[in-house]
Amino acid sequence: NLLYNQSFSELNQTLENNLTNLVKRNSELENQMAKLIQICQQVEVNTAMHEAKLVEECDELVEIIRQRKQVIAVKIKESKVMKLRKLAQQIANCRQCLERSSALITQAEQSLKENDHARFLQTARNVAERVAMATASSQVLIPDVNLNEAFDNFALDFSREKKILEGLDYLTAPNPPSIRDELCTASHDTITVHWTSEDEFSVTSYELQYTIYTGQTNFISLYNSADSWMIVPNIKQNHYTVHGLQSGTRYIFFVKAINQAGSRNSEPARLKTNSQPFKLDPKTAHKKLRLSNDCLTMEKDESSLKKSHTPERFSGTGSYGAAGNVFIDSGCHYWEVLLGASTWYAIGVAYKSAPKNEWSGKNSSSWVFSRCNNNFMVRHDGKEMLVEASLQLRRLGVLLDYDNNSLSFHDAMNSQHIHTFEISFLLPVVPTFMIWNKSVMILSGLPVPDFVDGVSDLQEQQQQQMGLCRQESPYLTGMKTCH
Repeated sequence: NLLYNQSFSELNQTLENNLTNLVKRNSELENQMAKLIQICQQVEVNTAMHEAKLVEECDELVEIIRQRKQVIAVKIKESKVMKLRKLAQQIANCRQCLERSSALITQAEQSLKENDHARFLQTARNVAERVAMATASSQVLIPDVNLNEAFDNFALDFSREKKILEGLDYLTAPNPPSIRDELCTASHDTITVHWTSEDEFSVTSYELQYTIYTGQTNFISLYNSADSWMIVPNIKQNHYTVHGLQSGTRYIFFVKAINQAGSRNSEPARLKTNSQPFKLDPKTAHKKLRLSNDCLTMEKDESSLKKSHTPERFSGTGSYGAAGNVFIDSGCHYWEVLLGASTWYAIGVAYKSAPKNEWSGKNSSSWVFSRCNNNFMVRHDGKEMLVEASLQLRRLGVLLDYDNNSLSFHDAMNSQHIHTFEISFLLPVVPTFMIWNKSVMILSGLPVPDFVDGVSDLQEQQQQQMGLCRQESPYLTGMKTCH
């Protein structure tokens, strides 16, 4: 009996659950049916509206043709009247000439019948002069109107118009344009967007929309947040250059194709401005450093040069450094350092407040990647950690992603990641460079290479490694020659 009651209860519960689901499903179907009925009604309304519009447009075309028919018919009749008037005048002139010629012929014939020589000479001379004059004026008999060319200037050729009429169709919104990423170009503050359209001849204009990419993957909700979008309307060509953008910043672009029937958007494209270009700032260079004329190369020079002391100049003993001439507070920026034969250097970034009388990385306001002979390390706040890098490292890539709080270093020649600092930036930072032998050269304003662009995938792993940076390095005692 207990088993029976339990089975009954379970069956009853199952039935209730199924019934609940069925009722819910039935409600959903009713709602869906109501929406479908509403759509059907809207289709009926729209169809009637477009049918009425079709009749109206066709009636207007017929009226235009009727009016043009009347205008052209009037022109033909006016030309006919003018030509007939000219011909009638010529006919009258010909008739007069013919009458005079007939009278002259009769008079000449009578003169030829004269037997009296004296009288003949008297009348014949007069008749001969009149015949000569009549012959000379015979050109008046040539008609002014050529019957074969009477209506050549009214040739009725409507083949072009017929083709246009045969091409009449229901106008629809143009197909979505396609942004050609491979044709788009960028500088540190501009992006030129190129696109193509299958319906180029039916497009009235294009509209370009763009905003800073915040990492949001839901483009529909991003697109609907209209406040953040910049709009460039009424573009007539299939490319446009946007000026005044932030350097090292990724943007989202849409292109809208527009005609009288409506508009359609392209798929979103993510395009990025190049890094902020910069040079070495001579006002910051240590007095034992020599900068090239273009301020892109710094060289260790033991001969002390006379340089005025300024608060921003590196001045400590052994602090042979220089800073870039730009402070960065947003965006993602990449630059490279050509290391040449130098085996002792420190490359990184620092706050403006970082001390100038000590090595970069010895304080909490600077972060650097450093080499001392055969040892490579990263340094911050006086804490060091050895890292793996090739002794043949000749091109160091530096990626400063200020917006995502990271600073990473790369072997640019071998496309290898070396290390990433996770930094909660509080202030703008400036690129810094220190050398203790040879020279280095900087290349700035570069696009981020493909092998570096994915460095953010390593940030979680690097966060764990950064935990080690907060401890004293066990190798400090073995590198006293670098201090």
